[in-house]
Amino acid sequence: MKAGKWLVPVIVLILIFLSDSFFIVSETEQVVITQLGKPIGKPIKEAGLHFKLPLIQKANFFEKRILKWDGNPTQIPTRDKKYIWIDTTARWRINDPLLFLKRVGTIRTALSRLDGIIDSVVRDHVANSLLVELVRSEGWENAGRSLLESGMADYKILSLIQERSASEPTTISKGREKITREMLADAARLMPEMGIELLDIRIKRINYVDSVQKKVFERMISERKRIAAQYRSEGEGEKAIILGRMQKELARIRSEAYKQSQKIRGDADAKATRIYAEAYSKNPSFYDFYRSLEVYNNFSNPNGIFVFSTKTEAFRYLQGGQDRLRFRGE
Repeated sequence: MKAGKWLVPVIVLILIFLSDSFFIVSETEQVVITQLGKPIGKPIKEAGLHFKLPLIQKANFFEKRILKWDGNPTQIPTRDKKYIWIDTTARWRINDPLLFLKRVGTIRTALSRLDGIIDSVVRDHVANSLLVELVRSEGWENAGRSLLESGMADYKILSLIQERSASEPTTISKGREKITREMLADAARLMPEMGIELLDIRIKRINYVDSVQKKVFERMISERKRIAAQYRSEGEGEKAIILGRMQKELARIRSEAYKQSQKIRGDADAKATRIYAEAYSKNPSFYDFYRSLEVYNNFSNPNGIFVFSTKTEAFRYLQGGQDRLRFRGE
């Protein structure tokens, strides 16, 4: 009974000892062992089951993966005195977990340190750069030439951008990519002493401050209206040219059609005259009689009165009896 009374507490103590003695390190973690708050040994970076002394030793887990840092949007004036909101982001990782534990301690503290270092570096470089350098890449001319050589549909727009850039007095000595590389180089020099490796710094967003944003939008709208008016003017000019060509072509077609119709009518009239002449030449007396009948038929005029003598030549077929109606060839 006495042995059974002590068996349960011993088993519980053994289980506590075992559970606090072994720990598992995953593929995405690295561990630093501390004894009574002081680091001992080398960092554990291999995944698997590991052992430590219970109660007096502690396993401090740190991320091995790449971590993200997002800065707060900051209002910064550029070298050409244009106030902008700039939003940056960075990627970093814990390179030396032992040094990180000694100098920083936690991820939250590391993010706070990164806020001060990266924000300061970004502010310095933005203040020493022109706005056009922050929004452009120094390699865009080469990209434009590549697009022109490939025959893409955007080459006209790109050509307009190149022409406008050529007319600008400002020369781009460096672009956004080079500025961010300089930011990374300056900030990375301060990271090894904290056991951190800074991998990249990027500008997520650039925008004007509210005080000048409205004026910028108005200027952009005015510029777009000017370009639209230019396109409309060019379109009206092209329209006038096309309509002129159309009217010229239409006049030519009508002239050719009229010429053809007159020629056809002339040929038809000539053929009809020839047929009439051949027909009437066979019996001139009948032709004379036929023409007189046409005169009689069309003689009526309700708007006037005509007085003729009975001896008029036009009425010769109405006088003289049957002899007048005899024609040659009967």
